[in-house]
Amino acid sequence: MQSRRTDIWGWSLIMPALVLLGIFMIYPILSSLWLSLHTGKGMNLSFGGAANILRLAEDPVFLRALFNTLLFLVVQVPIMIALALVFAVALDDRTLWGRAWFRTAIFLPCVTSLVTYSVLFKSMFAHDGVVNDTLMFLNFVDQPIPWLTDPGWARVVIIIAITWRWTGYNMIFFLAALQNIDRSIYEQARIDGVPAHARLLRLTVPMLKPIILFLFIMSTIGTLQLFDEVMNITEGGPADATLTLSLYIYNLTFKFMPSYGYASTVSYVIVVLVAILSWLQFRLARDK
Repeated sequence: MQSRRTDIWGWSLIMPALVLLGIFMIYPILSSLWLSLHTGKGMNLSFGGAANILRLAEDPVFLRALFNTLLFLVVQVPIMIALALVFAVALDDRTLWGRAWFRTAIFLPCVTSLVTYSVLFKSMFAHDGVVNDTLMFLNFVDQPIPWLTDPGWARVVIIIAITWRWTGYNMIFFLAALQNIDRSIYEQARIDGVPAHARLLRLTVPMLKPIILFLFIMSTIGTLQLFDEVMNITEGGPADATLTLSLYIYNLTFKFMPSYGYASTVSYVIVVLVAILSWLQFRLARDK
């Protein structure tokens, strides 16, 4: 009897949270899944089954958005994780002067407003922005670089912007993990004559393997949902060169004639990609 009473009290305490979870998470997921099976414009929807899935393979804009998203993922995430690791190792040196100031300076970008920093980057990389003015003043280039009007350079700007903002965020995780590594391991390696680069690759990286896996998965999820930077810096241009899946979903829902069913289908492409890539990363990183 006492056990049953305890169970009732336990369920009564967590029931409000479960109700809110069902209303604001489970119901929207199931509703969007059902919506993805419908075709039509606006609210004039009809059940289409797998029609939206078949449409994906014939939609050149979707294929371009998918390519751009995966390109940002493959290029930007490894660069960001590598930079974060290098910064963390350098700033973990207790003899480094001003390391607290450097830590703060590198971390600050990730607490800035997404819209604010995106607008700032758009201004900096404009045709007559400070970046082109500086490069021309230093005689690195003879004429302004079309950062925002050339497809290749526009992608470079997006990669630079994302890396600038999120490197410090990932660095904090590495710094926290480095605090838990016994210093005597490095001391013994120095005594044995192991060079600095070998200590990094043979000691630090293997011991940080769980954190590296975690950051790769989190960065993968974030990059597959990339929206703010491309929306505010390039608006997906030029010629859809920086269009991402999230921005395409936004366009399908709010910018073009609303196609809610197809937009839901595209959103589930992100879900499937996250699941597949996370599983692959777990498989590749598992201990042999």
